[in-house]
Amino acid sequence: MAEIGKGVTAGKLAINVQKKFTRAQEKVMQKLGKADETRDTAFEETVTSFNKQMAEGTKLQRDMKAYVVAVKTMHEASRRLQDCLADMYEPEWFGKEEVDAMAEDTDMLWTDYHQKLTDESLSSMDTYLAQFPDIKARIAKRERKMVDFDSARHHFASIQKGKKKDEAKIAKAEEELGRAQKVFEELNVELQDELPALWDSRVGFYVNTFQNLAGYQDKFHKEMGKLSLNLNDVMTKLDEQRLAKKGGTAAGKTGDAGKSEGANHSSSTDSPPKRLGPPPSRPPARMTPSPDLRRDSDLYEDEDSDSNTASATATPQNAVTNGSDGELPPGFIYKVKAVHDYAATDGDELELKSGDVVLVIAFDNPDEQDDGWLMGVKESQWLQKRDIAAKGVFPENFTQKV
Repeated sequence: MAEIGKGVTAGKLAINVQKKFTRAQEKVMQKLGKADETRDTAFEETVTSFNKQMAEGTKLQRDMKAYVVAVKTMHEASRRLQDCLADMYEPEWFGKEEVDAMAEDTDMLWTDYHQKLTDESLSSMDTYLAQFPDIKARIAKRERKMVDFDSARHHFASIQKGKKKDEAKIAKAEEELGRAQKVFEELNVELQDELPALWDSRVGFYVNTFQNLAGYQDKFHKEMGKLSLNLNDVMTKLDEQRLAKKGGTAAGKTGDAGKSEGANHSSSTDSPPKRLGPPPSRPPARMTPSPDLRRDSDLYEDEDSDSNTASATATPQNAVTNGSDGELPPGFIYKVKAVHDYAATDGDELELKSGDVVLVIAFDNPDEQDDGWLMGVKESQWLQKRDIAAKGVFPENFTQKV
């Protein structure tokens, strides 16, 4: 017999197996109509609202990221256009210094706008969405504990109705019912308070997000509008200078032939017009632009969490992952990597730390699988012990495929 993995005892495994069997049996009885089921219509409506809110928030985050990427692209295009103008603008032309200064100012405006969107709007989105995975996991756990409560309730009722009254069994069944009821009600009360409050918070979050966005846009476009007017004025004066020179040359050719050559050359139209005062003060040196945003692979795909990308730095865990092919546990399906910490709250659950790699395996009985939950064993434990007994369930949305 294979050794039991670290931290797992034979008694604990037996309890977990029994729980799964009991839950599966209870679900079958409820589906067949042979056992009543605890239902809470009001709570089910709050869960529907929660799922809607999470989907809307995820879509808003995805669209906000797409908008920031578009701003970055426009910034780069604007910089190239301004650089092109500065390069071909000849030094003797009117407004050369002003044009160079406006190129610097334009680049700084784009950099500031992009930075505010990245540091404030996207950061706020990440904070808002970070609360959903934990609540979703607790909703799933509440469903499991509700099945446990129903099972304990039916077991206690059947013992009480038995022909032979065994007081010891009745007392034990009543104690198990009390424990199951307590766990379920604690989760239920917490979620009954949290879900409506979370639903109401969405209004304030949307108001704050779009007010800030509107403020950034208003400031950016006002300042950019001023620079555009200044550039238009410089171009107008440059054109006036060109026309003045052209007119002076024509007048020299068609003027009175009796005028001396010196008189012709003394015409004021041959000299460039005077500037209207010194150019504006130069802005500070150009800020180093922020790194290009990398378009995440989930930018155009629906994804439950946040949007966080894995670090490109290799870790010891990555090395383990790359070297385990061909030595996988029975029923292996694929690998996932934890992107959030998860504290196990039941004996059949896995404790996850961000970065843990888990080998996902099939459930022995597909009917035992709860929506949003996977069965697996940590790769590090599997490589050390080759023991499938260390497996457990964990929330899928705390992980991503690798």
